[in-house]
This record gives sequence, structure tokens and C-alpha cells, in this order.
Amino acid sequence: MSAMEKIKARGVLKVAVYKDNAPYSDGPNADVRGVDVSLAKALAVKLNLQLALLPFDAGENMNDDLRNMVWKGHYLGYGPADVMIHVPVDRYLMNENKQVLIFGAYVREHLVVLHNAEKIANVENPEDLQGKTIAVEKGSGAASAMMGYRGGLLRDKVSIFKDGVDAAKMVTSGQFDAAFVSRAQAESAVHAAANKGRWVLSSVSLPGVMPAGWPLGLAVKADNKQLATALDDALASLRQSGELLALFQSHGLTLAAP
Repeated sequence: MSAMEKIKARGVLKVAVYKDNAPYSDGPNADVRGVDVSLAKALAVKLNLQLALLPFDAGENMNDDLRNMVWKGHYLGYGPADVMIHVPVDRYLMNENKQVLIFGAYVREHLVVLHNAEKIANVENPEDLQGKTIAVEKGSGAASAMMGYRGGLLRDKVSIFKDGVDAAKMVTSGQFDAAFVSRAQAESAVHAAANKGRWVLSSVSLPGVMPAGWPLGLAVKADNKQLATALDDALASLRQSGELLALFQSHGLTLAAP
């Protein structure tokens, strides 16, 4: 019996999603929510399967996550899932992980500066943030880039928060001047804000930051090409019907073409 036949016989699609990854997947294990969760549900429906979520803590790097949740399983006995969501569709990552198939880009993520136009009119380069309070996410590439820019030009005004949505909410609540976070994190904070101010999402160029952003997709075991094809077809159907766009919009997010 093939891997796909086993999934069909089981009647359940096991999907790995990150914990503490708002607005994509966040909340207690019994009630994980976010756009990746909504996508997982939609994909399961397209495949005529029930959904079982496997929320997991991020490892040291993406190679660990792919090993633990896609092709091998965690040494504590958790996983693997049939498919993992929120995987960078990246050629280097593919070459490093021959045991998995990475495919199905569904959105492109970017880093942005969230600010209020009434406080900061324009942010075209990092120097425009001099003297301004800046919120960033703990352990993120955005935080490293902002802290290290020009030998620490902006470092004394940078504060670190648990996650990017929390950092962005420091701006929408008026406590900080700017946040350097992902577009999804910024839009999630704006979507939740009681104050519908003149929020602006600006792009800035920083060393170590990919200006074109990065596409996010899916990963399955390398030998489960049938499942990859079925998921690819399901994703194409969701995109073509407008369901994928509506799904992102319901979370207050932009569906940037991957």
C-alpha cells in the first residue's frame, strides 16, 4: 500500500504547523488558529479528508523541523506529519534536504517597517528611523539586521518583543514609533487595532535582508509524490476559485503572489 493509499484509508490528513507563529498559527494545542490553520482545513476538505493538526515548537533551524515533522519524526515520538505548512520554498533548503519535497508556494512574505504617517511621514532608508523607537521580534533576522545596521546606528532605540505581532502592536497602540516585522505580522496588528490610524508599511533595504522576500510553501516526504501532486492541485483550485484570497483577507492579510 502506497503512502497516499494509507492516508486515504486512514481518512485523515496530518498537518504540521508551528506553535507561536502568529498570525499563521498560534494558540493552545487544542485551539490553534491562524491563516496556516485555515489553509490546512481547506486543503483537507479538497482531498476529502479529516484534518489532524500537529503543532510543534520550532527547532534550531529548518533542517531540524523538516527532519522532525516530515521525514523522520521527533525522537520524543511526535510526528512525522503527512505535510508541513510554512516551509520556505528555497533552492538551498531543497538541496540540503533530499529526504523531502518542497513545493506549493502559496504566499510571499516580506519584511516591512510599520509606522504611523502622522509620526513618521516617510521611511525610505534606515536613517529615516534615527531617534525613533523601534520594536522587533526576538531572535528574528529582522532584529539582527536592525540592531547591526552601520555598526549599531539604531541599536539604542531598538526594543525586542516575544513575537512580531506583539512588536507591531506596540506601534498600533502608540507606544512605539516603528516596528520592523513581517508584512503578515504588521497587517495582523493593524487588523486588530481599535485605532484605525494612518498606518503605513514601508520597505527598507538592510544588509542581510532579502529585498524580494521569500515564498512559503509545503513539504512532504520525497517518496510521497502522489500526495504532493494532490496538494498542488488542491492549492491551485483554492487559488483559482478565490478561496485562498478570501482566506487571507478574513485574517486581515494580503495574499502576495509567491
